[in-house]
Amino acid sequence: MRTAKKMGVKSVAVYSEADRNSMHVAMADEAYCIGPPPSQQSYLAMEKILEVAKVSAAQAIHPGYGFLSENTEFAELCKQQGIIFIGPPSSAIRDMGIKSTSKAIMSAAGVPVVEGYHGEDQSDECLKEHARRIGYPVMIKAVRGGGGKGMRIAHSEKEFLDQLESARREAKKSFNDDAMLIEKFVDNPRHVEVQVFGDQHGNAVYLFERDCSVQRRHQKIIEEAPGPGISPEVRRRLGEAAVKAAKAVNYVGAGTVEFIMDSQHNFYFMEMNTRLQVEHPVTEMITGTDLVEWQLRVAAGEKIPLTQEEILLQGHAFEARIYAEDPNNNFMPGAGPLLHLSTPPADRFTRIETGVRQGDEVSVHYDPMIAKLVVWAEDRQAALRRLRYSLHQYNIVGLSTNIDFLLSLSGHPQFEAGNVHTNFIPQHHDELFPTKKATPHEVMCQAALGLILKEKMLTDAFRDQSDDKFSPFASSTGRRINICYTRKMSLLDGENTVDVAVSYNQDGSYKMQIQDKTFQISGEILKEGDSLYLRSSVNGTVSKSKLVILDNTIYLFFPEGSAQVGLPVPKYLSAVSSGAEQSGAVAPMTGTVEKVFVKAGDKVQTGDPLMVMIAMKMEHTIRAPKAGVIKKVNFQEGAQANRHAPLVEFMDEEAESK
Repeated sequence: MRTAKKMGVKSVAVYSEADRNSMHVAMADEAYCIGPPPSQQSYLAMEKILEVAKVSAAQAIHPGYGFLSENTEFAELCKQQGIIFIGPPSSAIRDMGIKSTSKAIMSAAGVPVVEGYHGEDQSDECLKEHARRIGYPVMIKAVRGGGGKGMRIAHSEKEFLDQLESARREAKKSFNDDAMLIEKFVDNPRHVEVQVFGDQHGNAVYLFERDCSVQRRHQKIIEEAPGPGISPEVRRRLGEAAVKAAKAVNYVGAGTVEFIMDSQHNFYFMEMNTRLQVEHPVTEMITGTDLVEWQLRVAAGEKIPLTQEEILLQGHAFEARIYAEDPNNNFMPGAGPLLHLSTPPADRFTRIETGVRQGDEVSVHYDPMIAKLVVWAEDRQAALRRLRYSLHQYNIVGLSTNIDFLLSLSGHPQFEAGNVHTNFIPQHHDELFPTKKATPHEVMCQAALGLILKEKMLTDAFRDQSDDKFSPFASSTGRRINICYTRKMSLLDGENTVDVAVSYNQDGSYKMQIQDKTFQISGEILKEGDSLYLRSSVNGTVSKSKLVILDNTIYLFFPEGSAQVGLPVPKYLSAVSSGAEQSGAVAPMTGTVEKVFVKAGDKVQTGDPLMVMIAMKMEHTIRAPKAGVIKKVNFQEGAQANRHAPLVEFMDEEAESK
């Protein structure tokens, strides 16, 4: 929409009821609601979208990154109804979107491909036999789609059928097609993709490669361009192979040809994404282009703005995907409100691509991505420093995010050296997920100081608004005539309670004692824009941190990291929330119950599957937390369950024995 506005083109948004107040709706010149939150009834409803195009007199449809962006039928419907589809012709989407067809086309065009089975026989036995022939481990992949959906690894024949069924379910949900292909899984490969662009005049160019190797659940976390350690000769061969792939299907518009690359820099065609990629900004940063503008111009019949010789490689760029998820809980996605959101300032070196603002909700219905943070510098090391600096300035309160994990990942010595591959996170798991250490006492003191000063600020504001004269007994400073006042505070460091004894000094400073350690501390709260900052001195060491206090939690954001310090919840409230987890299985996130495996009276063992839930485009298997007998199943297939809702109740041990 920003590019369209820059070019003087009006934009029309479509939205589901869940996105009524979303950022893209506010940005558009016109906006139309097309249905309820489930994507099948809104963003995947082709006829509804085409009806909006007619009503608004739109000349073209930009399909974005997901949903219908690689849907052959939708591209064909647009053509039939005289609406320009801003993407390749439907024939190219069909040929490259069906992985079995694309592999055959690439092989015929002389592009190296990975060994696999791409046939029409989809029986379990046939697929299992080909997996045995290829040799484990194998990759099971949905024939349609991308984005890591409908993709599983089977390491042995024993787990093949379970992984196949799981991949089929996810593919059916995401692409309405559960056909699968089997490929040889290459250990520790790099995922390198090339940005290509074609026009209606037979021209095609490449805009260099992106390395997207560091992934979780086969989905990218950090992308960079160009690929680290790739020589100019390999870069040229990659680009020429990608252009050859695009020309083989008469490609028009923006597309990405994906390769896997081994340790010797041999590369093999994997698939082609027939759309603009989420990570396209890193390519724009190193080439000085606006690929959306190219899309609009090429869709209007113009030639590609630059020749291959005119496309120059300039500097290095990174993109970090900021997700609403908990990396310490297997990257479990989580919906919720963005109670506090502040970002680094955007400039020509730093871009923030997002669809949410402070106060918005990250919806359970769609992808958990909050933003893309994109940075550029003259070389890789400088770009990496800028990435880490910007991540420190990205502060979010209200839900779990992967920001601290991105900092850990981008600071890992092997990542800094450019030694990346798709197994990077499992290989370096212990370093990326270190055992959580106790919060330093100095930080606990700063949290206590922040709470005291915030209370004082609120008290002073209330007193200023009051008509009553000042009373010496209403002082919020802690000063008492002839009395040394000490306040007992209890704070939470994770699940551990930390007791802080605070003594108020006459000069406005404080003495704080934690166990046998004593700290002299002073400070003040500064207001900068809409944010509060705590400037403090602890035993003479001065520091400044952003201060946010919400939902019984004190958040401190330092230049070198962040800390969360809790305020204890009364026992009568905590007992209510913990009771459900002790008596059965609870929902780890808000989502829809896709499949139920048990019923009342069934006996289960620890780890047995109870349900499958779908949330934020992900499939999650809910397993028995203990052995026992099912007392009650609270949700049936198709029902929506909120986070922490009791899904399955177990009989108590006394009832079981009877």
